[in-house]
Amino acid sequence: VRETEALQRAIDEAYENSLIGANACGSGWDFDLYVHRGGGAYICGEETALIESLEGKKGQPRLKPPFPANAGLYGCPTTVNNVESIAVVPEILRRGSNWFAGFGRPNNTGTKLFNISGHIEQPCTVEEEMSIPLKELINKHAGGVVGGWDNLLAIIPGGASVPLLPKAICDTVLMDFDSLRDVQSGLGTAAIMVMNKSTDIIAAIARLSAFYKHESCGQCTPCREGTGWMSRMMNRMVNGEANIEEIDLLDHVTRQVEGHTICALGDAAAWPIQGLIRHFRPEIEQRINDAKKQSVAA
Repeated sequence: VRETEALQRAIDEAYENSLIGANACGSGWDFDLYVHRGGGAYICGEETALIESLEGKKGQPRLKPPFPANAGLYGCPTTVNNVESIAVVPEILRRGSNWFAGFGRPNNTGTKLFNISGHIEQPCTVEEEMSIPLKELINKHAGGVVGGWDNLLAIIPGGASVPLLPKAICDTVLMDFDSLRDVQSGLGTAAIMVMNKSTDIIAAIARLSAFYKHESCGQCTPCREGTGWMSRMMNRMVNGEANIEEIDLLDHVTRQVEGHTICALGDAAAWPIQGLIRHFRPEIEQRINDAKKQSVAA
């Protein structure tokens, strides 16, 4: 609510100073801004679901094509941009595209807002250049990992929808599209979630799985049914109630969801689990074996 009020005050000031509105900045063009508050549904981060919500409908992704640039809000050509993209435009116009492209590596240029949370000394959101080493980013801006870098267990580098990375990879990986793709993860939203060795990594991923089950709009069968299956199976892994063979079954279910839905929420639900199995399968097996030993002993 406060964020909406602050944004509306800024818009009101812009109108009062003729920066927007009729004949904005004396340009001869009219430019109006409106704030629409949403209900906070995760699915409305998908551009066509957002458009559906703005039209007063249930927030569900549309089949594409047509794309919003051809037929978007109320059937009109529409561009949908993240506020981060819009915010950097004035600086690029002032300094030039070559200046912006001077940050980062080829094909991974510019700056990025990195949100760093979890087991770090100073949670923060910072703007940094692309291709900065992940370890440097955390130590420079977030005060380092709680307990020191050697106490690191894993990091999710791009928000809840991308596969986690173990410490061995985090030691050297760069924060850009190509580097993270090469280690079977992704930059995503650049929301960095740091987990030290006090984390129950299986339970952490199970919570993400439950989140995606809750946020699925239910339009696509693989996502609607698959997120429920994955969440229930992850709970069995957390409690050690599963069988070893179910690890492969769980991985198989994620592959049936991934790439088989209208939007990327199905992928987002599958990838964290795939990352867990890829890098922490021994921990899952140990949890299951320990639970069986306790059951026999009882």
